[in-house]
Amino acid sequence: MSSKERLNRAYSKAKIVPFNDSSKFILFSDCHRGDNSFADDFAKNRNIYFHALKYYFNNDFEYIELGDGDELWENHRFESIFLAHKNVFMLIRQFHLQNRLHMIWGNHDMVYKNPEYVKKHLDYYFDSVEDCEKEFLNGLKYEEAIILKHSDTGQELFLTHGHQADWWNYSFWRWGRFLVRVLWKPLQVWGTADPTSPARNYIELKKVERRIKKWILEKKSLLTIVGHTHRPRFPEPGEIPLFNDGSCVHPRSITGIEIENGTICLIKWQIASKDDGTLQIVRKVLEGPQKLVDYQS
Repeated sequence: MSSKERLNRAYSKAKIVPFNDSSKFILFSDCHRGDNSFADDFAKNRNIYFHALKYYFNNDFEYIELGDGDELWENHRFESIFLAHKNVFMLIRQFHLQNRLHMIWGNHDMVYKNPEYVKKHLDYYFDSVEDCEKEFLNGLKYEEAIILKHSDTGQELFLTHGHQADWWNYSFWRWGRFLVRVLWKPLQVWGTADPTSPARNYIELKKVERRIKKWILEKKSLLTIVGHTHRPRFPEPGEIPLFNDGSCVHPRSITGIEIENGTICLIKWQIASKDDGTLQIVRKVLEGPQKLVDYQS
């Protein structure tokens, strides 16, 4: 199956989420939440991510995660990830309880495409203090893609992870997981990067972006937002509308995309120092805000 066929299938089966100019969404992807070991790339940005997500929860945003939220290539069991970042997951649960959580699976958490796996591992968690099981993300369903459809203009925003344009990481993800577990995870501790990842391979990154751009043009310039490559993208109106929210494993920062008041913008959360030398977590707008209608085909 070609990249075009995989993207077409994801689009045809995408969950439709209606929205309007009063809707507010924050999109993050590629958190790669791990077990807090030396190989856990998320651990160094955990406090930044938690602070940012709490800000969005308190300000009535809906949270959309565009895949690779949990690092289930390096880690065999979700439970070890949950225990390492329980405060983060409890905050995600608050979004879920208010019907403000939308989850998409990527190649590193592709096991979530199986509803039975999600039910088994995410419906409940074991509370060791009270020695009993408690509800966690009961009833959550992971999607391959989501279409945000504007209630007034009919404009569609297509959201997916983006690995549909990466034949190895889509069709042979089990081989990729095997190689990461037995080879690259031990070497990662010593600083060796996984060469199969487009985030660390510029040639593969460009190929993935080129395939998605070609598909977007065939879809009459459908506004598309992906992750996967970890490279933030924010095109100008008139350019091919391929957006990328970046990742949550940048050095000392995380990036994401906000949709609010009928606009879209690329943001970064990072640690900055005040004049007195104390540190704070701050939000910075990198690109935008730009009106969504400016990208309407």
